[in-house]
Amino acid sequence: MPKIKTKKSAAKRFKRTGTGKIKRYRAFASHLLSKKSRKRKRFLKKAVLVGRSDFSRIKPLIPYKTIGG
Repeated sequence: MPKIKTKKSAAKRFKRTGTGKIKRYRAFASHLLSKKSRKRKRFLKKAVLVGRSDFSRIKPLIPYKTIGG
């Protein structure tokens, strides 16, 4: 059985936590920031866990992803 390749685009966007959950960053925080409130920009900086419905789609993309890697 050959090893599964890691999707490099997914590896850059997602990280695994110690318990095996997948962490992601929020969208809409890269440009056009002057019209967004300070509170909203602060909220967009924070990471969030991937939802249950998306977890099963993302998990195969990063099969061997280690913490902080």
